[in-house]
Amino acid sequence: MSVERTPPGLSQVLTGCVVLVTADRRSEELSSALARRGATVRHAPALTIVPHEHDEDLLLATKQLLAAPPDVVVVTTGIGLRGWVEAADAAGLADELVAVLSRARLIARGPKARGAIQAAGLTADWVAESETSAEILELLLGEGVSGQRIAVQHHGAGADGLDTELAAAGADVQSLVVYRWGPPPDPDALVGSVRETAVGEVDAVVFTSAPGAHAWLAAAESAGVLDAVVERTAAGSLVVAAVGPVTAAPLQDKGIRPLVPDRSRLGALVRTLVHHFEESQSAALHTPVGLLQVRRTVALLDGHVLPLSPSGAAVLRLLVAADGDVVSRAQVLEVLPGDSVDPHAAEVAVARLREVAGRELVETVVKRGYRLARR
Repeated sequence: MSVERTPPGLSQVLTGCVVLVTADRRSEELSSALARRGATVRHAPALTIVPHEHDEDLLLATKQLLAAPPDVVVVTTGIGLRGWVEAADAAGLADELVAVLSRARLIARGPKARGAIQAAGLTADWVAESETSAEILELLLGEGVSGQRIAVQHHGAGADGLDTELAAAGADVQSLVVYRWGPPPDPDALVGSVRETAVGEVDAVVFTSAPGAHAWLAAAESAGVLDAVVERTAAGSLVVAAVGPVTAAPLQDKGIRPLVPDRSRLGALVRTLVHHFEESQSAALHTPVGLLQVRRTVALLDGHVLPLSPSGAAVLRLLVAADGDVVSRAQVLEVLPGDSVDPHAAEVAVARLREVAGRELVETVVKRGYRLARR
């Protein structure tokens, strides 16, 4: 029996898994991390990001803020604050912006936002360790915000209700959107990705923003395949992962229960997905020749890739789907490439599968057909 060995180093547990990356920002970083663990990565951004340096609305809002300095500035994302300062610098306003920020009370939504504040030469006055806008809202409403001027720097997804709640409590709120979401760069690729996911061409989909999740789900609904996607997740044949609870919310609203890491970081997202597939190994089929897992692009025997031909892969999938029941020669012929009706073609395909995976993997049931041997 011959199997293809995976390279040493990082766990190759994602070998044979087709993972769809829906993100625009930092997609290369995410894709590389998944590929290093064996995944076949497909990329179809659900949205694009409008670059801050070309966003006239942001510059106008910045000038308004400089003219009427805020009492409090809420920084929701590190990349957002950096982008804001960069945009101000391009317009010759960076020094003035930093000076105004230095006189305001700076509230950071998590350590990344605090790091960006420090990188700008400033100091955060308070940090939401939970990395949620809800914690910031609880703090400010508890203290009272009536009559205060509060600037909220947020990303394209909005401020998670901060603006509305603070304004309702009597604050004068100014929102600054540092990058905004635009249409997908390739609408056809987006539509293709939802259809491929619905029919089983994708094993896992990862989301890194709530707007991206909304847009991808909307594309699936428009293509008439959302129900099929939800059914695949419920059946366990499709894994969906979200970088954090905010990103997970639109998926949960549609009945999808995504994997969510404890910390909203890309690295944690990858580790969570890897851990899921490591655990799924325990659900592999126990056969006389080893643990068998069949994925979208390959089959794994004891964690190693089987060098199957398309015919061999088709027959193996048929046997696994039968779950121990007997598969007739006619059924084997139906899944083989071409249109042969010769029973000998089925026998040859099964024989070649045995050569690759081991003779004991497939049992012959006299006058009936074949079945997968189970231990």
